[in-house]
Amino acid sequence: MDIEWVAVGFSDVAWISLAFLLGLLARQVGLPPLVGYLVAGFLLNTQGIGNGALLQTLADLGITLLLFTVGLKLNLRTLARPQVWAVTGLHTSIVVGVFGLLIYALALLGASQFPTLDFQQSLLIAFALSFSSTVFVVKVLEEKGEMSSLHGRLAIGILIMQDIAAVVFLAVSAGKVPSLWALLLLLLIPLRPLLHLLLARVGHGELLVLYGFLLALGGAEIFELVEMKGDLGALILGVLIANHAKAEEMAKTMLGFKDLFLLGFFLSIGLSGQLSLQTFIVGTMLTPLIFFKSALFFVLLTGFNLRARTSLLTTLNLTNYSEFGLIVAAICVANGWIDNQWLIVISIALALSFVISAILNTCSHWLYVEHRSIWRRLQRRERLADDQLLDLGGATIAIIGMGGVGTGAYDTMRGHHGETVVGVDIDPLTVRNQQATGRNVLLGDPSDTDFWDRIQASHTLELVMLALPKVSTHLTIIERLTEVSFSGQIAAIAKFPDEIEALKNAGATTVFNIYTEAGAGFAAHVTDYKPTPKA
Repeated sequence: MDIEWVAVGFSDVAWISLAFLLGLLARQVGLPPLVGYLVAGFLLNTQGIGNGALLQTLADLGITLLLFTVGLKLNLRTLARPQVWAVTGLHTSIVVGVFGLLIYALALLGASQFPTLDFQQSLLIAFALSFSSTVFVVKVLEEKGEMSSLHGRLAIGILIMQDIAAVVFLAVSAGKVPSLWALLLLLLIPLRPLLHLLLARVGHGELLVLYGFLLALGGAEIFELVEMKGDLGALILGVLIANHAKAEEMAKTMLGFKDLFLLGFFLSIGLSGQLSLQTFIVGTMLTPLIFFKSALFFVLLTGFNLRARTSLLTTLNLTNYSEFGLIVAAICVANGWIDNQWLIVISIALALSFVISAILNTCSHWLYVEHRSIWRRLQRRERLADDQLLDLGGATIAIIGMGGVGTGAYDTMRGHHGETVVGVDIDPLTVRNQQATGRNVLLGDPSDTDFWDRIQASHTLELVMLALPKVSTHLTIIERLTEVSFSGQIAAIAKFPDEIEALKNAGATTVFNIYTEAGAGFAAHVTDYKPTPKA
């Protein structure tokens, strides 16, 4: 046995264990685990532990997979909306200008915590602070079941635009002049059908994961061979298969691996420099600037005719600093453009911003409901087509969530009660597909208090059936129904006994366990079975 390998292995187990424990602790208090990873890096640094080869490999792989998954989520229709590209461009420009001037002014005034900086360095630091966290926002939206909501799609679109800006910066910062062979990269476009064909054939298991790694790492390697930034290659390969039906499944499959390998990056940040009182003070001073970013997002989004609620929820998702900002800062440090201590400063501000953002997103719906009159006064009268309040048209039964369970429930209820049944879903693609089959399905956010206010005022709805995948979303909707004093019946689906209890305690009239009841439904489906007579 290789004794040297065993020694290295024990060292690796030590930092992995510390990262796990602090990541778990961060999760228990409602923060992303990456906050724990940053703290673990700082603690390891105090013990004189530096970056190892394994840790650096994990960090590089994590960034490559991050950019690949960004490419997989690239929806050109969403990015084409002015509420995405125009808001991102204006917001980034204003934030970089304001933050850059502020940081430069503090340096000129001789603030003891701010070392000497020229204006270009101040702008680079401001650029790193202008991003919002893709990792944090995706986690929040997934846990709430709001990835397909309008505010969720807008937040993801803005994040992708920011990520593209970061990728362009990374490519330019590499200082590489592409070789003539780079022209051959255009051949990737006609190869796209082959990439799609392979994706359709790999199934849903380990081959899907392996194919994702092949595309991400292979794309990075191909771009490196022609003297271009490898991370840009991972992004481009993700974009080439982004519109495939299985791209979303691959993105979800790769998400866990990406987060795992990014562990190396966040640990390496803490190990890159000594945490001092000065860096902690400066990081703390920069943290409140996220509220300027937040207010600016709200003003711009409402200025582009979005409802106050949509603007507020999108804004609260984006009220944080970003891991991509750390990547940008790390590139600046590596090129000698800014001092290494600024990387530590930004990581401290990042961790503190996550604490604030986690608190805000936990009570985001409450913040809107409690101060609804104020928010509404700040919105414009014009409305976008997909940001209107719903009109159920006198329906008495509403099916919320038109996936497999919701579709079955809709068809059964319509068979018994006729056209007084309506479906509601948050995903525009699902709504379009359902409407194409002749079902009466509307696009809307069922957690929207304004929507339920209007429904309750009509006094026609008698039954709400909740068929969504997230029990947390069910609980939010039931809370909204309670707020508007809904007097009808509420039925919901659940998967586990503890979920049934939580839903009933919240006010659900009936809860259907889709696992335990599946057998009964299956048997009922074949009640016409008759055994073959024996000879």
